[in-house]
Amino acid sequence: MTDTPDNEHDGHTSAPEYMRRIRSFVLREGRMTPAQQRAFDEHWARYGIDYRGDGSAHDFTTSFGRQAPLVLEIGFGNGEALAWASEHDQARDFIGVEVHGPGVGRLMNALAAREANNVRLYRHDAVEVLQHEIAPGTLAEARIWFPDPWHKKRHNKRRLIQPEFVALLASRMAPNGLLHLATDWQAYAEHMLEVMEAAPGWRNQLGSGQYAEKPEWRIETHFERRGLKLGHGVWDLLYRKS
Repeated sequence: MTDTPDNEHDGHTSAPEYMRRIRSFVLREGRMTPAQQRAFDEHWARYGIDYRGDGSAHDFTTSFGRQAPLVLEIGFGNGEALAWASEHDQARDFIGVEVHGPGVGRLMNALAAREANNVRLYRHDAVEVLQHEIAPGTLAEARIWFPDPWHKKRHNKRRLIQPEFVALLASRMAPNGLLHLATDWQAYAEHMLEVMEAAPGWRNQLGSGQYAEKPEWRIETHFERRGLKLGHGVWDLLYRKS
């Protein structure tokens, strides 16, 4: 899975120079299948949210037609986990953010096939969505599962989980909101733990310095199975907005 980083201020604040200069993703856009392209033609009006970037937060109550706890998944890849979660947790509404078109199209087809009503999607940079589309104190939960580990040392600065980004995310969380991170790269897990343990506004749900057992709500995806076959471990981290 993939996506993006920034600072903690309100939606009218532009990204600092650091975040304008470094992205946590590279847009290697594969060719969309005809079915994925049709998803954009037929289903975007229902499931997609066009990024505006005008500084006014999006009204998700209007988009979903109700007021319910909001769960954000950043970098949902092919959407397998998000589709499952939204089907099995219909009391909550889900916002997915992904920059890669084929995965967005695949997920929209899956959602349309079962007439899902509790998912809306952005095809955009997650940092900018957090900055400009999501109001402070809005999110009940945020999920970032298997982001690009940027495992080469010279690329570590591209990792999504950085102090500036988790500060921005903290500003968008409701009190006691949950941040769930997962990775199959040990070095990135250690980096995540270091960043989160030092981050103001967050507390480790399991206790200082602790990883979590895999929660039941995170299904094992194709991406994770591939990592396990390669001999990777998997690390989950659960943090609450303090």
